[in-house]
Amino acid sequence: MEARVAILENGLVQDLHIERRARRGHVGNVYSGRVARVMPGMQAAFVDIGLGRNGFIHLADVIGAGAAAEARIADHLREGQLITVQVLKDPLGAKGARLSAELSVSARYLVYMPGRDHVGVSQRIEDAGERERLQGALAAALAQEQEGLAQEGLAPGGYILRTAAEGAGVAEIGADLRYLKRLWAVVARRQSAAAGPRLLYEDLPLPLRAVRDFARQGIERIVIDSRENFTALRDFCLKYMPEVAGLVEYYDGERALFDRRGVEDDIQRALQRVVMLKSGGHLVIDQTEAMTTIDVNTGSFVGRHKQEDTLFQTNLEAASALARQLRLRNLGGIIIVDFIDMRDAEHRRQVHRALEKAMARDPARNKITGVSELGLVEMTRKRTRESLERILCEACPSCAGRGVLKTVETVCYEIFREILRAARACESGELRVLACPAVIEGLESFKAGELKSFTAPTISFRAEPDYGREHFDIVAL
Repeated sequence: MEARVAILENGLVQDLHIERRARRGHVGNVYSGRVARVMPGMQAAFVDIGLGRNGFIHLADVIGAGAAAEARIADHLREGQLITVQVLKDPLGAKGARLSAELSVSARYLVYMPGRDHVGVSQRIEDAGERERLQGALAAALAQEQEGLAQEGLAPGGYILRTAAEGAGVAEIGADLRYLKRLWAVVARRQSAAAGPRLLYEDLPLPLRAVRDFARQGIERIVIDSRENFTALRDFCLKYMPEVAGLVEYYDGERALFDRRGVEDDIQRALQRVVMLKSGGHLVIDQTEAMTTIDVNTGSFVGRHKQEDTLFQTNLEAASALARQLRLRNLGGIIIVDFIDMRDAEHRRQVHRALEKAMARDPARNKITGVSELGLVEMTRKRTRESLERILCEACPSCAGRGVLKTVETVCYEIFREILRAARACESGELRVLACPAVIEGLESFKAGELKSFTAPTISFRAEPDYGREHFDIVAL
């Protein structure tokens, strides 16, 4: 029912992915959709892809980011038109899925982009010689496979060599081309037969997708505790990633795998607002609809030398810790970090550099501004799926997500006002107040005459253990 993947480095959880069978993510899926509404004022359209909530597509995702300024969405899409789209972002909150008409499908080393004439190399491969070698290997593989690709219907298109392709040869890249050939032939057949909203291609399930995307040089072991998934994963690796197959291990210990590795504890801590630092300082993380704010505090850390050095050391530790928390919690969008104020410009520069270094290991695209004189850093991080908190939690029914509850005294006064309204509106001789035990106790602590002096009806109280503190009812008898 649920698959969870944790990526550990030096014994610490750096990344966490959760996928539930009933609510699988849609990122990477290709759909045949029908344009439901065109919005010229926003240069965008809503597309029905069969998910119950229409997806959103912008003009730039229809004709490309380099489109002419005078281009109009109405010239390319019309209501009722069928269009093949791919999900870029899952539905988040009240927003529908973000869509693109520029399609791509992935293999181990390659991303294939039909209809585009572009060959690129992952920016994470920085060595110029390796980038050039990979482009040559792809060209050689394409030349070898050209006749077979044309026979199978793989139209000319663009390719991106993924980070995992570093060190790969012509044979490995050629195997990816053959896999993409078979995959896209299936998608093309479904596309030609589609008469309405329909799923054309679904990305791999999480266990297989995680190995495809994250099994790279430096991975020591891939441990899995499900016999069914172990068999599927091993077969997948033997077929498409033979160099990784030997790393796959089946775990059948008595103690749960995530418990043994400390992952469960990290998940619970990732749902808490306060993150403790080893020095005694702490982070306070608040996630809102518009942005995430992270406040850095010294806490119990007082340092051994000057105050400025204490603040500097806390900020350095916080920079590394918050980068890990962003990945673990999958926080994205606009992020504001309030570091402790530092007067020394060199200290601010070093903290900024430490944050950039920590975020460079994050696979999600991010952008960081410098540290201001007030210690604020603005950054953005790309998010394509719901945050960990949104997956595992829901708004508190008692406080409706505010994080605070009204005091008993406040609720009592609200009840007094509601009694006055009810007394004026009805002719009943008796009113009964239903509320939680704490509120009823608070009401009974007031002098009975305080209410009788304002209202004519007789008032009785009844405690309801199932009521929340802010929930009450006033019933005319």
